[in-house]
Amino acid sequence: MSVPAVDGAGRPLRLGLRENLSQFLLLVGVNALVGGMIGQERTVLPLLATDVFGLTAFSATLTFIAAFGVVKAVTNFFAGTLSDRYGRKPVLVAGWLVGVPVPLLLMWAPTWGWVIFANVLLGVNQGLTWSTTVVMKIDLVGPAKRGLAMGFNEAAGYGAVALTALATGVIASRYGLRPEPFYLGVIYAALGLGLSTVFVRETHGHALHEAATHVVGAEHLRGGLSTGEVFRLTSFTEKALSSASQAGLVNNLNDGLAWGLLPLYFAAAGLSVARIGVLAALYPAVWGLGQLVTGALSDRIGRKPLIAGGMLVQAAALGLFAVADGFGPWALASVLIGAGTAMVYPTLLAAIGDVAHPSWRARSVGIYRLWRDSGFAVGALLAGLLADAFDIRVAIWAVAVLTAASGVVVAVRMYETHPRHDRLPVPDDADLES
Repeated sequence: MSVPAVDGAGRPLRLGLRENLSQFLLLVGVNALVGGMIGQERTVLPLLATDVFGLTAFSATLTFIAAFGVVKAVTNFFAGTLSDRYGRKPVLVAGWLVGVPVPLLLMWAPTWGWVIFANVLLGVNQGLTWSTTVVMKIDLVGPAKRGLAMGFNEAAGYGAVALTALATGVIASRYGLRPEPFYLGVIYAALGLGLSTVFVRETHGHALHEAATHVVGAEHLRGGLSTGEVFRLTSFTEKALSSASQAGLVNNLNDGLAWGLLPLYFAAAGLSVARIGVLAALYPAVWGLGQLVTGALSDRIGRKPLIAGGMLVQAAALGLFAVADGFGPWALASVLIGAGTAMVYPTLLAAIGDVAHPSWRARSVGIYRLWRDSGFAVGALLAGLLADAFDIRVAIWAVAVLTAASGVVVAVRMYETHPRHDRLPVPDDADLES
């Protein structure tokens, strides 16, 4: 007679959103605080680079994003591996401990090097905390509502990015670029650490419970794979996983441009700090709220149409940024790029969750997020170099072309992954070699 699986408190383990609603909503709140830690930088830090630290080269200004992106990408990889080995909650708490000094450093940094160091810590914080909240929600809800779960997760995170970017813009316009705008970060770090330590429960058991009944769609997607095998599948050989990884990288490549260069682009056109704050908030606001719709929609119509279409919408929005002038057209472009990103962001995570076996899902999510968040660094370096060599509009056009090409790759190479469609492919030779 089999013994029912139980969690650490002795409660029977059940998969599903309704069955785990209280923990799910708590994790949504925690991820909002994670997003707020990034949001404290979105409006203020590019302006701080030029106005306080006197940086003039775009490539030098964007070093904070490059440092953040590289560290976050690598940390994502280790977050998945560590959460499979030691559990999700210890990784989440560790991420918040690393994040506590970040707003303090941003307030009082005497040189730009200290700002870069703060963003190294922020990259570790985001890689550990955001990766873990993603994995924990996938653990809890099971396969049926994966898109909805990712929609809520990313909506909370990027909704907080938007609100914090708007709030810091308002605070900076009234009190100055620092220290006051970064007080919000102190509050976010304290709340995130407290909630994660005291109230969040471990979810690794839910993944193991799902793995016991998981049906493998193809031999190369079986359980028990090594980390090297998971890396090859997610990065290169498995068509859906690798298509999602390249799309994630390009998506964050254009977000790196939007984060670092667009505020300077708007400032050069004469916009006030408050108006720059509105534009900096509008993009992640549409991105965040839109995911409440697109995540659930991907559970109904499938993942592939939203991913391919979203990349093309983002490319069109970037083109509008490049050809238009003025607050009104740029606000429209911000809405469009937010909508395109909302179509893509939760859907890519849901697709990874669809394909990856529960026994190595956390590692696959971490590897996908390694590639995705490498886009911050690639975007910052590419955009900065092109803007220095030519101008910001050339950098925007280059990223628009790359984004459109990524959407075409998804349309041509990726297959539909949602379990309802039951279209897992027969593995090709490259898959079997892995």
